[in-house]
Amino acid sequence: MLKGPQGTLFGRNTEGGALSIVTKGPSGKWGGSATGGIANYGSYNGTLHVDLPETYGVSLKLDGVIQHQDATTKNPLADQTGFNYYHRRGFKATARVRPISGMTADFSYDNGYDSNSPFYSQLLNVNPNGCKAGAQSASPACALPGTNYTTLTGSVKPLPSQVVVNGDSRMKVADIGVPQQPSIDKTHGFTSNIRWDVAPEIELRSITAWRGVNATQYDNSGGYHRVPVVAAGCVGSACNFSRYSLADLHQNQFSQEFQAVGTVGQFDYVAGLYYFNEHISDDAATPNSLAFNSALTTISVLDPCTGSGGFGSLVGCRSIDRASEVHSKSYAGYGQVTWNATDRVHLTAGGRYTRDEKQGVLHFSRNLNYDTATQAQLTAAGYAPLDATWNRFNPMATLAYDASDTVHVYAKYATGYRAGGASSRTSNYQTFNPEDVKSYEIGAKTDFWNHRARLNLAGYIMDRKNSQVDISSIQTTASGSFNNLVTINAPGITKIRGIEADLTVQPVDGLTLTAGYAYTYTKIPPVLITSTGVYQNFYIVFTPRNAANGSVDYTMPVGDMDLKFHLDGNYSQATQTFDQFATKNDPAFIANARLALANIHVGGSNAVTISAWVRNLFDKQYVFRRDPSNSLPGAPTTNLTSGSVNNVLGDYGNFNAPRTYGMEASVKF
Repeated sequence: MLKGPQGTLFGRNTEGGALSIVTKGPSGKWGGSATGGIANYGSYNGTLHVDLPETYGVSLKLDGVIQHQDATTKNPLADQTGFNYYHRRGFKATARVRPISGMTADFSYDNGYDSNSPFYSQLLNVNPNGCKAGAQSASPACALPGTNYTTLTGSVKPLPSQVVVNGDSRMKVADIGVPQQPSIDKTHGFTSNIRWDVAPEIELRSITAWRGVNATQYDNSGGYHRVPVVAAGCVGSACNFSRYSLADLHQNQFSQEFQAVGTVGQFDYVAGLYYFNEHISDDAATPNSLAFNSALTTISVLDPCTGSGGFGSLVGCRSIDRASEVHSKSYAGYGQVTWNATDRVHLTAGGRYTRDEKQGVLHFSRNLNYDTATQAQLTAAGYAPLDATWNRFNPMATLAYDASDTVHVYAKYATGYRAGGASSRTSNYQTFNPEDVKSYEIGAKTDFWNHRARLNLAGYIMDRKNSQVDISSIQTTASGSFNNLVTINAPGITKIRGIEADLTVQPVDGLTLTAGYAYTYTKIPPVLITSTGVYQNFYIVFTPRNAANGSVDYTMPVGDMDLKFHLDGNYSQATQTFDQFATKNDPAFIANARLALANIHVGGSNAVTISAWVRNLFDKQYVFRRDPSNSLPGAPTTNLTSGSVNNVLGDYGNFNAPRTYGMEASVKF
């Protein structure tokens, strides 16, 4: 895990860091491992890794995985998928050849399939801000951020009797059954990694990858817990509810990277060239799927092809809310050198030049076909295709000093950059600019107590310019609702400050104790909403001010076997979950445990491990995502001073996963 901006070696969109995952390649020798397990909620899992002997100069490694879990919140509607369900499987094959001395070439193919459903969205409360028609001063908490209402219109509708409000605990069964089928994500890719030691001072590398993603989204997790809101006495489409969020995404990407890596005297270096080409297309629809009768006493399922204003959820029957297409290209050249001035002093400096090109178009938005629209219609929408280019140079420098064999200190300056783009949910295809970050970090890595203890400390300052933030809202119509998400740039400098500490102690043989703490301060400058003249606050989401973790691992020999015990706990302070709302999720503390009997020898060198595990040991229940948008009045009307409370309902949110537990067996051969 590479923390902080990684703009030099890893490029754009790595402002917060990067995960570098290097999979184990073929060994050319027979061997492998297998794991299988079962758990509650009908869960099961299995993995298989097989290394085949080298044959005709080719070494082959095969990897497979499968995971399954039934829904943790049941859907009362017959033959429909519940919530928090998943079924995943994946396969990877890697071949290694050594065509000439000093050269190793790995070629791999992988394929993944993920069938899943969302967490259930519960209605946590009803009209918590006391919204009502009249002068806005009569209900001061009922205000959408960035607005300056003087009056509120409409009325807050009473809840139908079928709707359950529960902000305290995770619902095991949804209050209203809804049409829900699994979302399907399919991925596949080809990669090659060629390394050639052309001389003692230089290794040349070629890294090639082509990947594809096809994703279909089916999300009806809100039921009546999201807009539209229905009133008694409704007629026709005004009785429709249960917004079914549908989306399709298709993505293909190709990347090619050439590297030179090596050591010359006191200098370690890496230099490279990078090319990236991506094509993405997506579309979305939001038909309603259920309807009340006018007395709100019975619920019927709408026709999946024509029931929502003449449209539905089936492919070919949808009214597309939005559709867009983007082509992206990125070119980069980079280099990094570490000067080992002495055995204890190390100076690293590097830089990366990046050029990004993006061309994008809207195909549909707000029932307008942009491919066939007249110029007058496009002008009225304020539409312009995306055609933008950005260039950046991102430098970095690190000074490290080995104060002793057990104390390492460092100071680092790094920069990063996140590309710009356009918001496909806006009718004008509103563009936003890149954001840039500068980071300053100091830290220490220490061993003490005769290498039985390790303490790592770090403090950092990050200044982010033109932060990209999202404004989300739902636009309700008679036939459905539009979930509108607009990305804008916050002016000025966003401040991010933090400290981190990690401690590992082995007080006695077999016992390992760990503890970690992170403090993070964030502040985005207020944004002036030009249409209303009001400053609005924004937040960096899912970033708790305080977070901590700890674990206990103990291994005890039992004959030729090992009994292993693991316990960990993780705490997170409450934090915002949407950029534009001050509303926070719940603070959380989750504990997990595992007990394993390892090194059970069965038949020669084969070693078996049997374990029992539990996640969320104490079955804690907390809202990890809380959305207040349905508790607030609608966007201001044309006079910009009046908002409607007709669709005020309440906060809705998602509870974390319940306690899960199971058993697992694995064998190495």
